[in-house]
Amino acid sequence: MSKKVDFVKTLNGMNEAELTAKIKEDEMRIKKLTFAHSLNPLDNPQSIRSLRRDIARLKTQLRKIQIGA
Repeated sequence: MSKKVDFVKTLNGMNEAELTAKIKEDEMRIKKLTFAHSLNPLDNPQSIRSLRRDIARLKTQLRKIQIGA
């Protein structure tokens, strides 16, 4: 299976506190990556893009839990 499918499956088992912690962790990671990329080009700059998308998926799942859908 692809990485995206595995990631989405793991989201379904997480509660609100776990999602919030994961979002904060990933946001710190993206800040570090963008800073490192501004100083020295990354080997794979697409990792920033994929991390942004993962954060969006996390926020979407958190919102689904909050509204009870």
